[in-house]
Formats: sequence, C-alpha cells, structure tokens
Amino acid sequence: MRSAYRFETRKRYEGPCAPAQGYIRMAISECSPLREERLGCSKKPWFGGNPCHPLSVSKNETDLREALRRKDVHIRNLEAMIVQRDGEIAALRAALSDPAQVGASLDRTKDFGQLPPPAPAGVEPKTGPVQALKDGIFKAVVERHWMRIGTLRQYPARPIRWEVFPPPQLPIERLPQIAIVTPSFNQARFVERTMLSVLDQRYPKLAYVVRDGGSADGSAAVIARQAGRLLHWESAPDRGQADAVNSGFSHIRDRLGPDDVMAWLNSDDLAAPGALRFVAEYFASHPDVDAVYGHRIIIDDENREVGRWILPRHEPKELEWVDYVPQETLFWRKRAWDKVGGLDPSFQFALDWDLLARFMEAGLRVVRVPRFLACFRVHAEQKTSRHIHSTGAEEMARVRTRFHGPEKQGDPEAIAAWTRRIRFRGALTARLHALGIRI
Repeated sequence: MRSAYRFETRKRYEGPCAPAQGYIRMAISECSPLREERLGCSKKPWFGGNPCHPLSVSKNETDLREALRRKDVHIRNLEAMIVQRDGEIAALRAALSDPAQVGASLDRTKDFGQLPPPAPAGVEPKTGPVQALKDGIFKAVVERHWMRIGTLRQYPARPIRWEVFPPPQLPIERLPQIAIVTPSFNQARFVERTMLSVLDQRYPKLAYVVRDGGSADGSAAVIARQAGRLLHWESAPDRGQADAVNSGFSHIRDRLGPDDVMAWLNSDDLAAPGALRFVAEYFASHPDVDAVYGHRIIIDDENREVGRWILPRHEPKELEWVDYVPQETLFWRKRAWDKVGGLDPSFQFALDWDLLARFMEAGLRVVRVPRFLACFRVHAEQKTSRHIHSTGAEEMARVRTRFHGPEKQGDPEAIAAWTRRIRFRGALTARLHALGIRI
C-alpha cells in the first residue's frame, strides 16, 4: 500500500504519553501501526496493555525499531525541505525589498510581451525520449548562453559598447526625413541624455519634438536647454503616452511625405550613435519595406550596459502571441502610420504591440535589421513596473484577441510554445552574431 504522509510542525504534543521535550516534528505514515490522531493517543489500542506505551506491545521489537528508523529518516528529509524552502522565502523577501529588482522583474515580463502563463489545467507536461531530447537541446542552446531574450540584467554593469555602422553610402538628397517624438513625464533625470542621443547625431533631415506631460520635477527647464535644436516642445497635461505621441506627431506630419520615417523614443531610452543615418539609408535602399526594428542594448540608470537582446529575423506569426520587438528600435514610414491611423489612445501599456499588430493586419512589410539601434533603460520608476498586472494584462489580452478571438487568446500552451520558439531562434542568432555572422 502506498504510504501518505502528514507533516506536523512544532505542534504541542500532549496527552498521557507526551515526551519530555514538549515540541517535536513528526512525519506519520497513514498506514503505519504508529499512526496517532493529531499527535495525541489513538482511541483504539494497537498493542496490548497501555495503548499509549509503544513498548507494551506483543509485536516483534525489530519491526518496531525499523518503523522508528524510517520515521526518523522521513523527519530528516522533511526538515531538510523546510530549510531549503526557508532559504527560498528569504531570497524572495530580499528581492521584494529592493524596488529596482522588482521593477526589473516586472519589466522583463512586459518587454517579453506576456505575463507568465499559468500551467494549463488538467494538462500533463509532455514526456518521453523525443521531448527529453528537445528539452536538452533547448537547455544547451538557450539556457546555457548569456544572451536570453526576456532577461534584462544579464551581466555586471560595464561601459556601453556601441554598434559600428557601415559608412554612409547615399547622398543626402536620397534620404528620407526622420520625425521623432519623445513623450516624457517626470523624467528630468534622464530626458536630456535621451534628447542628446538624437540631436548629437546631427542627421540633416531630422524633425524632433519633445512632448512633456506637465512634469513637476524640473523637466521643462531641462528640455528648454535644447529648445533651439527642437522643431517643437511643450509641457502640458496629456491623457497618457499614446496621446502624447499622437500630439507630438501632429506638429510634424504635415511636413512629411509618405516615404518619410517616423519613430518615438521614450524619455529614459537612448538612440545608438549613427543609428538614424543607417535607418535612413536602409529605407532609401528598400522602398518596399514599411517598418524596421533591430537589436537592443540594455542599460542601467548610470548609463552602463547590463545586457543585450539579439533578435531573430522577423516572423509575423510569433508576434500574434508574444511581443518581443524592442519599441525603442522601431521605425516606420508615414504611409504605414496613415494607413492604420496612428496610436490607439485607449492603450497605455501595449501601445507599441497594438501598432505592430495593426501593421500586420494591414499587410505591411516589417523587417528586423541585424544592428543594435537603441538602448532600453532599466530603472525602478518605469511605467511598466507599475501597471504590469492590471492595465498590462488586459491590453495584451486585447492584442491577442485581435488574432485568435476571446476563447483562444489566453491559451497558455500556445503562449509558452511561441515564447520558447522565439528564445531558441534568438539564441541561435546570438551565437552566429558572436562568430561575426549577421543574419
């Protein structure tokens, strides 16, 4: 018969046969002759004589000693499990006491485009030799490599190693205008560095707008220092990030032709030096491409590199389930913006994923270029951290519903499978990148 065990922790052992120590830990076999009711004495004698005295039995003493030995082994095993669990709880408490770690953890789930899906009810994990082989390959390729899509802080902080872009090839006359909007709110600490990452590239056809939401931390004074280099800037209340971006582009769009390029860069992120010229030349050389994105460098609040995402080639089907595209690296043509109608102001969290989803529904061509185009900053005050479990979950469900309907959009097996596929392809791309092969 299979033994089922109860575990009682530090319960007062009471009754006529209470031990001297007063407190004990016990693991009791449900089918054992030593079973007692809630650590008291059995109401029904198991042995002759005193029912509370295990030595007053007629059973063989060797069997009794073996049963006691097995009980002691169970106790030691369970106590070891408690020690391990206590250590895990202490580590979790330490992590939760650090806002930066909490923010990074939550940002990891958002920026990988999905909340951790619950295990499917009633579905057993796949087993067997084929699945074991697949798991072994995944572990070797993905989990043993430093670059893991979905993970932010990947190594100790170090100076940023910037992308080396190819030298310019096309005359300025052939290049498109690039219109960039930076939405900001209470980011005085970072916003100037963001602006300079754009302005100091001195792209000759740049139209740059900064739209602050009425910050109270001195952001307006910081932005004003660069006012002479901006097409427009203002600091006034808005209805959220999507509204700020749409408002910023309202000051630019009449200046743009259908093939000109648009992007937004959040006020804590950075554009990579030389990225604007590279993007402009790519669009000029690929007239059939409607939008591009690239690899991501991850930085901390001290402008130090702490990780990288090396993205695989774009595959539209993956984006139906998981948003892995680094928003700060995304550029698109004005014709694409006009076709889908800009950002949906009802989105405050997954607005970039929603925009890409509508690009896909409109049949637009999106390409991932094998270059590090921008830096994503990890810090404790990010909007992502504050809204991941409320607004974020609801908005991501809305995007998936667009492709799969309300019944299937939350399928945890599908989300997990597509997540695994993206991570695997990203790890392969990163390994080739390390060999100097850009695909």
